[in-house]
Amino acid sequence: MTTLVKRTTLIVRSIERSVAFYRDVLGLSVWYDDRVTLSGVGLAAGARGDETHLVIMQASDPVVGKIGLLEFTQPRLPEPPRRDRLGVGDIIFVMQGEDVYGVHDRAVAFGARIHAAPHRYEVRGADGAMLSMNSLSLWDPDDYFIEYNQRTISGG
Repeated sequence: MTTLVKRTTLIVRSIERSVAFYRDVLGLSVWYDDRVTLSGVGLAAGARGDETHLVIMQASDPVVGKIGLLEFTQPRLPEPPRRDRLGVGDIIFVMQGEDVYGVHDRAVAFGARIHAAPHRYEVRGADGAMLSMNSLSLWDPDDYFIEYNQRTISGG
């Protein structure tokens, strides 16, 4: 059996602010942008006839690594409580790029909450070899947690 994880969709407060964050801070591009009326069948949120706005952001791979941003426009969903710690049921996005310090600077300018500024981090890879990276931990505008890593040469 072959299974691909193509996309994760996030329910967001403001599609405009979320698109700006994923585009201008992290460098993703808009792949899809449309309004969707819910059928009331497949999604465990909202109800039949609810209006949403869906934007799908694309990373560098053309098939996998997409992030959907879904705003309920009519009616609006209630505001969730703000949180500072992760727990059961939360998600962690792990992203890799080549400009961790630039992402950090753009995130600060955007007003994103930074959990940990870029710092050296080492972890054992699946093959047993140590991986070295500079890692940034931050929250997106809707309190989704992101670990953004830039690989470095092992031992360097």
